[in-house]
Amino acid sequence: MASDATAAAPRVTPAVLSARKGGTPIVCLTAYTYPIARLLDPHVDLLLVGDSVAMVLHGHKTTLGATMDMMILHGQAVMRGSRHACVVLDMPAGSYEESPAIALSSAQRLIDETGCDAVKLEGGVDVETQIAAIVSAGIPVMGHIGLQPQSVEKDGGYKIKGSTDAATASLLADAEAVERAGAFSMVVEGTMEPVAAEITRRAAIPTIGIGASAACDGQILVIDDAIGLTVDRVPKFVKEYARLRDIVAEAAARYAAEVHARRFPGPEHVFQPKGTKES
Repeated sequence: MASDATAAAPRVTPAVLSARKGGTPIVCLTAYTYPIARLLDPHVDLLLVGDSVAMVLHGHKTTLGATMDMMILHGQAVMRGSRHACVVLDMPAGSYEESPAIALSSAQRLIDETGCDAVKLEGGVDVETQIAAIVSAGIPVMGHIGLQPQSVEKDGGYKIKGSTDAATASLLADAEAVERAGAFSMVVEGTMEPVAAEITRRAAIPTIGIGASAACDGQILVIDDAIGLTVDRVPKFVKEYARLRDIVAEAAARYAAEVHARRFPGPEHVFQPKGTKES
């Protein structure tokens, strides 16, 4: 149960985060479950229910495995565990690209069925009208430019962006489009450091970096990467602040050994009839 102080504190809003441009860096992490949301909520400004959940929790090879139902299910869990942070839900691939009307319908469904504070979608110039339609309806939008995981198959893999003058110009145009459409912030992912820094200098809205630049207005990591629970390849841009996969594996090994040796459960873990003395 939340403390009185936590319960009384207002939730961080997209408008509050937008006003942080150029100020104290914005702290963001992904969250997909109730207990993780509870643990992270006091320490972050923003919790992103990312479509990375398809890979991290469901074992898909890419984020294309995420669906609206999946995002709503995990969004509801995170909202139950969060009291302080701004909660943003990713719009999964296929839910917004076709038209502004479809984008708005999908965004409205995410908001209505989870109570989240904002939605996020990938793209720049190509989704400017979609972002504008959603924002015009009163739903805050976080943009996402640079490396776009939903486009990884089309791009032929995870390729760092901004390595040529033409690619840099395209990124700057994307950033301008996202801002022009009314987004309150934008993720800049997998982008050459000088380019990400330049985008941040030019943009009037906060940039949230991941594999980008320390100059960004905030940073985000996938929580399983940050705490060392990732069981597959750990990206270059990740810093592991713990190695929980080792702790989990060791705990499972100890549990298995105690079960095999009949040391678990012990007397303190079982129930005896009243009046029975524990040995």
